[in-house]
Amino acid sequence: MSAPQTGGKLLIAVRYLGTNYCGYQVQPNGPTVQAELNAAAEALFGFPCDIVGCSRTDSGVHAECFCATVARQGTDCLTTSIPTERIPRAFCRHLPPDIAVWAARWVPSSFHARYDVREKEYVYRIHNRHERDPFLADRAWHVPAPIGDAQLAAMQAAAAQYVGTHDFAAFMAQGSSVTSTVRTVTRAEVAREGDLITFRVAADGFLYNMVRIMTGTLLAVAEGKCAPDEIAAMLASRDRAQAGITAPACGLYLARVVYSPEYCI
Repeated sequence: MSAPQTGGKLLIAVRYLGTNYCGYQVQPNGPTVQAELNAAAEALFGFPCDIVGCSRTDSGVHAECFCATVARQGTDCLTTSIPTERIPRAFCRHLPPDIAVWAARWVPSSFHARYDVREKEYVYRIHNRHERDPFLADRAWHVPAPIGDAQLAAMQAAAAQYVGTHDFAAFMAQGSSVTSTVRTVTRAEVAREGDLITFRVAADGFLYNMVRIMTGTLLAVAEGKCAPDEIAAMLASRDRAQAGITAPACGLYLARVVYSPEYCI
């Protein structure tokens, strides 16, 4: 068995289906992803751990790549004799089937899973077919009204307006409290494959419900309720009432978390 690993935190990459959870962060009134990871870490390492996530996903939101650090509770480091390459499998033995650790690596004690993020990418999935698909239940937003090529092109033109550094106050849930509502979006694209429409967006950070409101606004464009070139006016207004509805949580996935190259996982 390899020598104990110590002197830093363990960074893990996690995939989960959020359907059965009240979001990532521990809450007193329901099951959460963080609570499951806490229990699994204690069972695996033999002592309570502090697990710090890269984000706070909402109830019903999924993650294809969620990153978190693991350290012994009350410290900034972890010691274990488990070889790093075996940690993901060992973690999974203590996790429910809808949560899995896919990768692990060591990072310095000073590393912070949330504050050291350079970019996040989300994907929102829309199932666009008249008939619902039971295999996509709670995995995509079912929109039965047909979205044709011209409507899809309008959605893409609208999505392009999100790219850049803007004040996204109009695309934030009312009542949110943040220091700044300015974010830089580096990518916003709409694509279709069969019955599935995807909206992919990357930015240096996201406001509460921002991607879901962006998606609801794109659907309003597809429905002809607003034009693609109205996105700029919505941004300028800083008024939540000017943007579209908040799309349901079931279609949203945290797809990618980017750190500096030396901490990539």
